[in-house]
Amino acid sequence: MPAKAENNARQENVGALFQNYSRNDAFFDEMFEKDGTIRKHYIKLSNYLQDFQIQDFENLNEYAKVSFFNQGITFNVYSEEGGTERIFPFDLFPRIIPNKEWIKIEQGVIQRNKALNLFISDLYNEKKILKDGIIPHELVFSSKYYNKYMSDFRPFGNVHVHIAGTDIIKHSDGEYYVLEDNLRCPSGVSYVLANRIAMKKTFPHLFFRYNIFPVNDYPMQLLRMMHSIAPPNVSNPTCVLLTPGMYNSAYYEHTFLAHQMGIQLVEGRDLFVDKNFVYIKTIYGPERVDVIYTRVDEDFLDPLVFRKDSLLGIPGIFAVFRAGNVSIINCPGNGVADDKAVYSYVPEIIKYYLNEEPILKNVPTYRCVNEKEMKYVLDNMEKMVVKPVDESGGYGVLIGNRASQKEIEDYKEKIKANPRKYIAQPIMDLSVLATYAEDTKQFEQRHIDLRVFCLMGKDMTYVSKGGLTRVALKRGSLIVNSSQGGGSKDTWAMEF
Repeated sequence: MPAKAENNARQENVGALFQNYSRNDAFFDEMFEKDGTIRKHYIKLSNYLQDFQIQDFENLNEYAKVSFFNQGITFNVYSEEGGTERIFPFDLFPRIIPNKEWIKIEQGVIQRNKALNLFISDLYNEKKILKDGIIPHELVFSSKYYNKYMSDFRPFGNVHVHIAGTDIIKHSDGEYYVLEDNLRCPSGVSYVLANRIAMKKTFPHLFFRYNIFPVNDYPMQLLRMMHSIAPPNVSNPTCVLLTPGMYNSAYYEHTFLAHQMGIQLVEGRDLFVDKNFVYIKTIYGPERVDVIYTRVDEDFLDPLVFRKDSLLGIPGIFAVFRAGNVSIINCPGNGVADDKAVYSYVPEIIKYYLNEEPILKNVPTYRCVNEKEMKYVLDNMEKMVVKPVDESGGYGVLIGNRASQKEIEDYKEKIKANPRKYIAQPIMDLSVLATYAEDTKQFEQRHIDLRVFCLMGKDMTYVSKGGLTRVALKRGSLIVNSSQGGGSKDTWAMEF
């Protein structure tokens, strides 16, 4: 088909669902070119939906919500008074990532997490990167998440980062940028799997039209990784998933992953330490535990070392970990690399440890701890996104062009009072994708990002082929976190 005829066909196949779709070309639209034609990797999907009416999609949307409710796919919104448990918001219109782009994402995520693992290991041992002046000593040692108890210690296989969640955006220039790293306790992978199940139930025929990479192998790859980092001389390791309990916002994910892997879901009270080993209580007596995937924050992991008032952890477990008799996923102390001020040095970290140029770019970042950079931030806050270095979930973020003058002035005082706590970045134009708006009952542009999950064990690395596309469901919002009203989409990494 000649190019002109192909473009005409691509314009005609939008169907009734997109008749009122309004595009803002200041943002990169994942489905539509600037001339209104459909991007090639969305043509089959557009053709499939061509005869759908809005009411058809509304009915399917309600069906998906009921499916999520019946499966107990929920999360807790702590930002609301008293906390509110909700069905996890899910948009039926998928995000498609061509294989050529996915390969770059996957390679970039592996490169990044390999370097960050070497960085964390070095920080707690030789500290070469500090001695060579690549990163300032004071920046690392002032981090809220630097864990002095991890000094002079290497876990089995020298793997600190077993599970990483890398948050990536596509900017208006069409390039991918890493927004932040999550190396402590990244959540959301259960929604990747739940979204795929919901899509297959709702649009079963679509999966015969596309060569979509599967995501359902993640639990078994996670279990494989856990086995790989079991203490030496343990041939058949006992693995458990440690949860804070049913009132945790991610409890659905804890139960889901434990069930999928076929391992015990435990709370701190189910485990105990005896003679430098960890045991689980069973009706048949104590059973030794070799690997613990902990979803309990490290501050609460061992009341003998960290928070003395913790009732969630296991007294003495950290000593067992240091003795090499149990492996903990993820290792305590990883949060030092989550620090958003340290994040700004990741390109240098990659070059230092791997002698490679970064495959994925960082978002330009200003460190308010630097007096010159702080002055620039204070003078240009209307054009910046300002973030606390030690918060997650979108909490504490100020978006300058959407804040009132009073909010900006109040935030300036916070920065001046504690410059180390804040970084700032230019307002990035997160890409947009067609999303069903329940209030207007039509498709509208909504901003999205992507969390990619990477597993690293002894002699193994795995990246789930299709991460969690998070979507800002509020019109114009750049905050995609579920705790701030965001939802998610199924992500199709695929070949053509």
